[in-house]
Amino acid sequence: MTQSAETFRALHEAEGAFIIPNPWDVGTSRILARMGFKALATTSAGVAFNRGLVEGNLTPDDVLGHCREIVGATDLPVSADLEKGFGDTPESVHETIVAVAATGLAGGSIEDHTGDRKNPIYDMSLAVERMQAACEARDGLEHDFVLTGRCENLLWGKKDMDDVIARLQAYEAAGADVLYAPGLKDIETVKLVCEAVDKPVNVVMGLPGVSLSAAELAEAGVKRISVGSALFRAAYGEFVRAAQEMADTGTFGYSDQAIGFGELEAFFRPPKA
Repeated sequence: MTQSAETFRALHEAEGAFIIPNPWDVGTSRILARMGFKALATTSAGVAFNRGLVEGNLTPDDVLGHCREIVGATDLPVSADLEKGFGDTPESVHETIVAVAATGLAGGSIEDHTGDRKNPIYDMSLAVERMQAACEARDGLEHDFVLTGRCENLLWGKKDMDDVIARLQAYEAAGADVLYAPGLKDIETVKLVCEAVDKPVNVVMGLPGVSLSAAELAEAGVKRISVGSALFRAAYGEFVRAAQEMADTGTFGYSDQAIGFGELEAFFRPPKA
């Protein structure tokens, strides 16, 4: 646990940017590890959809079980998408960090989305108190834990970048190790965020209409690049298209593009000594 957390911290302190892809189960975790990625992150949407649930409906036991599953799948450091934590209060956020850290995670994110579509973002003062509680919990752990503070404004129609930056700066002042505002869509805005804070910045790629390379993001000052539910959506998109072909035409042309059985199986064979 300690070594994994130290490795994860070191990735944030190294030169350049690194990609942290988001698997949703043991199989996808092991494929990504065999492909050479240095760390993994969970996707709350991916795991919810994979269980036939709408995002935001995972129980604390669901979250903890999934964290253990992904942590145990490989030797790579894992950071978890913890959404708002196990509740609205600072105390519930503190409880969340302590509980998930015990699963072997190397890090995790706490966001300021309330889960209520009518009032989607916590008031700034409560959001900061929640981040402070998360940082206090992290500081009380026996091992390192990279804590990410997320501002969800852009995903919920709140486009005021001054407020986005003010929130990220407040989460940094509270002690967050990484800052993250999903929904940045152009390189100029990415640069604006990176220049506004001193801690590493995470940017998510894979959102529709956004196409920035890892090299462009690194040059802009980004340290960590995640993909959220994009890999899951890509995989399920192919599944739906294949099923639709069978339903509509009774044909099976999709199989020409499917990965070969042996190629897929190779990801799960033990490495050669």
